[in-house]
Amino acid sequence: MLLGFATSCNFSDTKENKESVTQKNNLYVGSELAVQHGMELFNQHCASCHNFRENEIGPNLSGVTSEVPKDWLKTFIKDPKSVIENGDPRASALFEKYKLYMPPFSNFNDEELEDLLGFVRKFSEAEKKNKSTRKDGILDPIVDKIPTGDLSLVLEEWLTLPPSSQASPLARINTMRGIKTRTGERLFLADLRGKLYEITNGNIKVYLDLNLEEDNFMDNPGFGTGLGSFAFHPDFETNGRFYTTHTEPPKTATADFAVPDSIRTTLQWVLTEWQVDDTAAIKFNGLKREVLRADMVTGVHGFQELTFNTTAEKGTDDYGLLYLGIGDGGTALSGYPELCDNPRKIWGSVLRIDPTGNNSKNGKYGIPKDNPFVDQPDKLGEIWCRGFRNPHRISWNHDRPDQMFISNIGQHSVEEVNLGEKGADFGWPDREGTFLFDPNANTELVYPLPKDDAGYSYPIIQYDHDEGNAVSGGFVYTNTTIPLLKGKYIFGDIPRGTLFYAETGNMIEGAQATVSKLGVTMNGQMSDMEAITQNQRVDLRFGLDGSGNLYIFTKSNGKVYKVVDCISTSL
Repeated sequence: MLLGFATSCNFSDTKENKESVTQKNNLYVGSELAVQHGMELFNQHCASCHNFRENEIGPNLSGVTSEVPKDWLKTFIKDPKSVIENGDPRASALFEKYKLYMPPFSNFNDEELEDLLGFVRKFSEAEKKNKSTRKDGILDPIVDKIPTGDLSLVLEEWLTLPPSSQASPLARINTMRGIKTRTGERLFLADLRGKLYEITNGNIKVYLDLNLEEDNFMDNPGFGTGLGSFAFHPDFETNGRFYTTHTEPPKTATADFAVPDSIRTTLQWVLTEWQVDDTAAIKFNGLKREVLRADMVTGVHGFQELTFNTTAEKGTDDYGLLYLGIGDGGTALSGYPELCDNPRKIWGSVLRIDPTGNNSKNGKYGIPKDNPFVDQPDKLGEIWCRGFRNPHRISWNHDRPDQMFISNIGQHSVEEVNLGEKGADFGWPDREGTFLFDPNANTELVYPLPKDDAGYSYPIIQYDHDEGNAVSGGFVYTNTTIPLLKGKYIFGDIPRGTLFYAETGNMIEGAQATVSKLGVTMNGQMSDMEAITQNQRVDLRFGLDGSGNLYIFTKSNGKVYKVVDCISTSL
């Protein structure tokens, strides 16, 4: 038990020491992988005696990293008895109160201590902001671990994208799309820094550069900005239309979906239609028009996915309709949950629109008549389904077109994949996976579901942060080329690069599908994506070409790997 983590005894009230604490607090690790590792250490060694809400065998930890220098905490964790016996005032007061020595953790190396304290820092600060009376937070929501399956993907390094920056990651590759043509197929891959590449026989050419085409294009700072996604209209060869999303500075233009004037915005996301002069050209030339524009409170969770239903046949209701995944824009944890917990707003939803129509409020796109909330004055007609924090990827099962997969990146506890049913509400910010989430409580925790589920829909796949940190949605493999993958939904975890699969044949809405870890083989050797990329943060993504071949690509090194086989590892 970490007896030294008590908030009831101040280390010092002097100005000099407070300034020192502030300076040291700035040095706490904050990366998601480090904090996750720290949580695992905490659950293993500390959770039986401590939490962030109440005194247990040892004191609660809320706010402790704001009160005590990090070096003091590290010293105490390694040898608490010596600190107490040397007369340290804080340590002595703790011993007097609890009458117990905390066991020493001298076996922790410096990295483990840094990660542990990074976790304590993040969770204790979140608890300080807790405005609720909730005391039933769940630190480890899914106790059962995902088993390792008996399948291993065989990867082949296919190509490396040109660096778009001298800073890491060298290439922020994010989205891959293949399209069928009369003469074969074409393959495109986008870099968040603004370049849309076409790949032909291993040759990489810039097809469109938003840095040149959009005067207000911005791709900085980092994760949530740039060329978000792209999608070619299924009739591209005849109508020459494709679509992109990108970011611009706040107040660049009047937003179709604006936040109230009293709320500060960080950027705007823009959906653009491009009309090419020659559909066979190797570089874009033509016209563009803005389709819609939305304000974002923060720089995260913006326009995530842009795609057409790849299973829809010409003449069916869904053919040529564009799906746009929109995150909550950070509203839930910025003090404005009413902007995403609201069917009259677009944030936290998947839109379904006709990009060639004109019955929208701005007259630049159409709202399909069979959308679930059409003609309902208290709801937005563009919405297909809602209740997402960050609907990162959308794909369909070509063998079962009714299965629409929407991956949703969680806050700190649960990652999920949902079946995108018409009119469904997946609950954010009141739900995260099959758990309650409370933006007014400790937002690093989830809580047990109430008896009344309020009509929410729940994921078919979920995992907690013992297994990963941010889900990367993938695809159902429907080719016959690799029989062992047939009918499996292949997905993974973005930062860690862990691969998973689930059988789609027996998936039932509202029930949890069985998930297994998927191995990786490269150059004849079993491996994993962290080792292959030689990066702790892998930044994993998936892609399909026009023939249904599966690819894995990684922002950490700008490389694309082709899945050439799958082998059984069972004896």
